[in-house]
Amino acid sequence: MKNIIKSIVLSVVVLGMTSCTEDKILDLVPVNNVPNDIAFSTPAYIETYMNGVYNAAAIGTYNSGTTNGGRGYVWGAAFVEQGECMGEDVVNNATFYQLTYTQTYDPTSANNVYYWVDGYRLINRCNIMIEGTTDAVAKGVITKAVGDDYIGQAKFLRAITHFELLNFFARPYQDTPGATHLGIPYREIGINTQAEIDAETIKPRNTVAECYTKVLADLTDAEALITTKTIAKASKNAAIAFKTRVYLQKREWENVIAEGIKLNGQFTLTAKPGDVFVPASNLSNTESIFSIQHSSTANPGVNAGLASILKNRALVNISPIIWRNPNWLATDKRREEGVMIVTVAGRKYTNKYSDVTNLTDAAPVIRYAEVLLNMAEAQARLNTPASLTTSLTLLNQVRNRALDNPTTQAYTAATLNTPQTLVPAILIERRIEFLMEGRRWADIKRLQGDDIAPIDGIPAKLANAAPAAALYTLGTPYTGPYGVPALPYSDYKFVWPIPQIERTANPGLEQNPIW
Repeated sequence: MKNIIKSIVLSVVVLGMTSCTEDKILDLVPVNNVPNDIAFSTPAYIETYMNGVYNAAAIGTYNSGTTNGGRGYVWGAAFVEQGECMGEDVVNNATFYQLTYTQTYDPTSANNVYYWVDGYRLINRCNIMIEGTTDAVAKGVITKAVGDDYIGQAKFLRAITHFELLNFFARPYQDTPGATHLGIPYREIGINTQAEIDAETIKPRNTVAECYTKVLADLTDAEALITTKTIAKASKNAAIAFKTRVYLQKREWENVIAEGIKLNGQFTLTAKPGDVFVPASNLSNTESIFSIQHSSTANPGVNAGLASILKNRALVNISPIIWRNPNWLATDKRREEGVMIVTVAGRKYTNKYSDVTNLTDAAPVIRYAEVLLNMAEAQARLNTPASLTTSLTLLNQVRNRALDNPTTQAYTAATLNTPQTLVPAILIERRIEFLMEGRRWADIKRLQGDDIAPIDGIPAKLANAAPAAALYTLGTPYTGPYGVPALPYSDYKFVWPIPQIERTANPGLEQNPIW
């Protein structure tokens, strides 16, 4: 069979190697694959392949069998929906994310399986892009500057996708001294020949420490190589911003700050919290750093699109747990009806994704508000007089734009002047600011056994059903009932199982304990 570039996970390569045909590969040009003897033969083809990498990030395949037939795995929608449904600040109303929400998944659960499968499909596209572009530069097809930009973008996407998979399929960095426990396979070879398939099949899981080292190396390379500056593509600044996220999970506070400072003067918060999400400017505002672009003809569809799932079909709503948190003031602009919130039958839904007709809302992977709060937390944990003052300033920088009267409602050093008071306030602010942006699970995971604001496992949640409208009445914190019990950190279901499809193709790949 003619050597065909593949953009599929190892298990799918192994299972489907003999069934691929060039017609199938070419039937969705330009976003699908092309044979490798032409894929990197002209500047136009190389640009087309890079666009295909972004398409894989935005839409994926899921179980459709077509490159453009996915459900937004990983970066087009799924990271939001899965990242929120693992936590307690949303309520899943139907069956779409019920297994994730209730922690009743297993090695064959589709939403978990295809997080892995489409994640590694994207990673393989990145690896082939890196290898093909390197060869094209050597042959003079494109200049080194152009090639470096493409390679940097591919390394960025490879890094953040491995990191995202690590957050679901492995325990947090601090689980063992030196993070020597099982991570995931960090794949850096484009699967393009039978020999490469054979070699990758026997590759074991890297340790978590090894994965973090490789993620940071890829992000540092991306920072040095990328010249593209648009929000919808990987950029130097996106690599820097993402390093603040990685170092926060690694608990390297000085490095969080060092990376964040690089972005001083590069971004500013929008005037109002809802301005980031206005469809006309969600890819052209001053705050968004990296977002995944969608169009009316290329999006995750009604079964996954953010506006479809989180608003129009009302499948996942805001939980009374966070809605009634007393730190979220009643006059906060992030409660504004019709701008940030939509109420249906008394239940609260997000309006961050509002294009229910064409599903063109960008998926916000990382924005400057997160960098500021990452630095605020790092400064608070350093616990020096200067760092505590800086922490409070950064926290208020994000929170104040949402306040009805910052002069009287802003946090002050009179009450927030220690790590023990600042860090919890920052963590609550993260839950409010990034609600329905997929950030909750990463925070739950990294706070296991924390020395200031510890969480044990996954907090209790409301039942998997539409909550009663009365549960949203403000005035007191929500104290129950809880239909989904807390899951302790010691429970094996705290991490997702390696999918059975992967272990069938690679029997030597070690499964997470007890699964």
